[in-house]
Amino acid sequence: MIIKGGDLFVDAASWIAEVSGIPKFIIGATIVSLATTLPELLVSVFAAVDNKTDIAIGNAVGSVTANTGLIMAISIIAMSAIIKRQSFAPKGIMLLAAVGALCGFTFVNRELNLFGSICLFIFFIYFMYDNVKYAKENIIEEKTKIKNKQEVVTNILKFIGGTVGIVVGADLLVDNGSALATIMHVPESIIGVTIIAIGTSLPELVTTITAISKKQSSLSIGNIIGANIIDTTLILPICSFITRAPVPVSQQSIALDLPACLIISSVAVIPTLIFSKFSRWQGILMMILYISYLVILIA
Repeated sequence: MIIKGGDLFVDAASWIAEVSGIPKFIIGATIVSLATTLPELLVSVFAAVDNKTDIAIGNAVGSVTANTGLIMAISIIAMSAIIKRQSFAPKGIMLLAAVGALCGFTFVNRELNLFGSICLFIFFIYFMYDNVKYAKENIIEEKTKIKNKQEVVTNILKFIGGTVGIVVGADLLVDNGSALATIMHVPESIIGVTIIAIGTSLPELVTTITAISKKQSSLSIGNIIGANIIDTTLILPICSFITRAPVPVSQQSIALDLPACLIISSVAVIPTLIFSKFSRWQGILMMILYISYLVILIA
């Protein structure tokens, strides 16, 4: 379901970019990112409602780390990409600012309180506003013409069907993976940043692999950057708003998960801002850092 859903989803997203004239990076950072972060959002919200805050926090933060250190790394290693600094810089800086803000808000009191949640949510609102503004200013005049109504219906069904396949498939994987980990007495904090985080990141992984095979690297990278910003600025604030209480953050998250997330994100963003391209050495370094993080975590 996940693999076939990802194939349909990328086809539909590419079609939307072509007929609308909106740059594929922006389509990836908005429509595709919102759809592929649904598993993370649902898992974290359900975990927060059940007072499993370690899973909620671990899933959101761990997904950002997995998206960058594993999925984006695979994308860059497979296909280095030249990017437009004008479109990437605001998103990259916003990602680092959001992760840095989350580290700052949780470090002092070991919780994400209402003020911190509101600040992060403002980041999300600005992110979406900036995307819409950029898309309006950079619409490509040479759009692909829509042939007939059947083409529209087909691609809408592909988009919806692909989204459903990705979300349901990831949910099945996470549920069963978590059950197996629980049987083996693995702590929830580790389950959250490993099995669940990687499991809910599978939509991004499938979208990335499919995009690479279709030579749509901008769509892939835009999806990952957008998904990371949404994971950081939307999921945890919603958890806080739903529970109407500060979300406690474990010592493991403060000492290891959040710093690892910030370091790997910095390797992805800062060199790209300087050189205006993603280089294979970045992907290799990100992968090494992510594997090292997992080894430290499990050990």
